[in-house]
Amino acid sequence: MVRFMSVCCALALATALPPVIASAGPVAIDYGPRPAYLIDKLPDGALKTKLQSCQGQTPSASDFSIGHRGAPMMFPEHTVQSNVAAARMGAGILECDVTFTKDHVLVCRHAQNDLHTTTDILLTDLADTCVTPFSPANGDTDATAECRTSDVTLAEFQTLTPKMDSADKTATTPQAYQGGIAGFRTDLYTDGATLMTHAQSIALFKSLGTKFTPELKSPAVDMPHNGFSQADYAQKLIDEYKAAGIPASDVWAQSFNLEDVLYWIENEPEFGAQAVYLDNSYGIDGFDANDPATFPDSMNSLAQRGVNYIAPPMWMLVTLQDGQIVPSAYAKEARVAGLNIITWTLERSGPLASGGGWYFQSVADVTDNDGVYYEILDVLAQDVGVVGVFSDWPATVTYYANCMGL
Repeated sequence: MVRFMSVCCALALATALPPVIASAGPVAIDYGPRPAYLIDKLPDGALKTKLQSCQGQTPSASDFSIGHRGAPMMFPEHTVQSNVAAARMGAGILECDVTFTKDHVLVCRHAQNDLHTTTDILLTDLADTCVTPFSPANGDTDATAECRTSDVTLAEFQTLTPKMDSADKTATTPQAYQGGIAGFRTDLYTDGATLMTHAQSIALFKSLGTKFTPELKSPAVDMPHNGFSQADYAQKLIDEYKAAGIPASDVWAQSFNLEDVLYWIENEPEFGAQAVYLDNSYGIDGFDANDPATFPDSMNSLAQRGVNYIAPPMWMLVTLQDGQIVPSAYAKEARVAGLNIITWTLERSGPLASGGGWYFQSVADVTDNDGVYYEILDVLAQDVGVVGVFSDWPATVTYYANCMGL
């Protein structure tokens, strides 16, 4: 197996298109059965009546609908097939989470250290590159492993087979560790799934007629990495859009690292104008989305530094008042400061009968059926005023956007 390659060969592999990408093109849009299923779950009322009235409409793509790693509810994330599925559901914007390989080629992975849960690396000769080799479950101790893109070359990365993001923590063998798929997901569409470099994702999304929202992922390694600095990393992401002739107006570059966003604002102002700050204030002790005094950065201070887009998780934007879902103080402060708001992630929670988990934590008391997906989406769109919603199943958002003229 090839373990090293020249820079020229790495670039050729990064930009060469697999046949499945080269043959992609504009797609016919189809909602499938899920939107109607969710609408049926809604209580009788104005929202249900309005959404039912749109069931005969002709679907069209909407930038309000953003494919979160493609359509990973049922397709392996960040694969060609996952993104084609998202485009077929009308996602007007598609995402590549961007990390880098050992030879500093940008590739689409949700994290630099997720190869053990998103690919078959533990079943290949590349298992010996893993920073934490597979360790079987033993008693109360879970099975563990950690494998990084930064420990494999591009050529090696492209030999891996993607799978649904999962791990069976009770496993005693690497083969069994491949399982653990959530009950509301499936491995029905994994056969033949294709990994992508960032450059290949640009080519694919362009061919599908969608726009772009790459996320610069936090490295799992110390930076600089073999001379590759954080600034180099942020700049290379933008350079690949410029090399492909993609206008800055079609790109929403994202990062949880505010310094990345500020780098783009200063050094690539056309792209920086649409750079998205992914706000993870929820990780700070004492943060309360209904108490501005606990926000680490005021909305006005972000706007004054040139940030135009902010993207918190859904639950930070909503709260309950007299049993109704309403905008949070966080949402109100962002709107007053003139920030555009994007949010994540709809359709990532599975069935909602028991509170909806992490993404619905601020409205858990009224989250008791799958119709709440449309109830929270309606508040986010109409009352919070978000300009886009990431979804693991974009048809749900596309249907709403088409029906509401978004």
